[in-house]
Amino acid sequence: MIAGLELGGTKCVATLAEGREVIDQRRMPTRDAPATVSDLTAILDVWCAAYPIEAIGVAAFGPIQTDRSAADFGTFLATPKPGWQGFGLAAHLQERYDLPVGLDSDVNGAALAEGRWGGAQGMANHAYITVGTGVGVGLVVGGRTMAGRAHSEMGHIFVDRAPGDDAPGICPFHGGCVEGLIAGPALAARTGRSGEALDEMHPVWNPFVHVLARLVHTIVLTGASERVALGGGVLANRPGLVARVEAAARESLGGYAQASFTVGAPVLGDQAGPMGALAIALDVLEGAEA
Repeated sequence: MIAGLELGGTKCVATLAEGREVIDQRRMPTRDAPATVSDLTAILDVWCAAYPIEAIGVAAFGPIQTDRSAADFGTFLATPKPGWQGFGLAAHLQERYDLPVGLDSDVNGAALAEGRWGGAQGMANHAYITVGTGVGVGLVVGGRTMAGRAHSEMGHIFVDRAPGDDAPGICPFHGGCVEGLIAGPALAARTGRSGEALDEMHPVWNPFVHVLARLVHTIVLTGASERVALGGGVLANRPGLVARVEAAARESLGGYAQASFTVGAPVLGDQAGPMGALAIALDVLEGAEA
């Protein structure tokens, strides 16, 4: 029995499961840290009293300290989200429940879930890109997410733009980085409408596809990824757009160093995030038992 907490920018999902079999799942809005964690622990208190939970997995928005050897492991860093910077989530959960707590970025969790149960099963190297409020990349190499002093933030790299695209970009840190050009708020700044509301014939998808394909190009070459999943609210239920990105990435690579790779929607769909928290819990539990 395990519990998973997915903390997103606008909502949180708490999941109780036996392995991957979901027993219960609850959703709530993301507020400041004290209020949100109070909501989550109220649910965990009930579950821990009723079930023999063995580990808790957290898949969280960032930036957050994911280095388990760091004194501030599980602490939110310089996040722009009000009321979260400096909050030590992992320490809080470990102290309250005395259980192994695994923690990683939300998109890394989704990548791990796709590797365990989704479209990247059996693959050592693969990636997950989410395009929503922001752009995040979960990069798995050798079966493990990239880890070090911080988690990957490839959504903030610079790539070349489509010819004629002179949008300033809205990232408060980098302007026209990938996130600043194609995240949901960037599409809204370009068009006056949310990305989810735009039909697939809208011309804004041309620079969008170009930039996202360049990101895929970079991931395939740096991570030797066998599969790149494209998820998030902007890309949900848009198979035509996903196919355009794959075609543009292959054109961009020009046949260079292409072992076999595919681009597709996450097989786990909108459950990739919540299942990611479960995958993190299983990873820490298996590590503790090793």
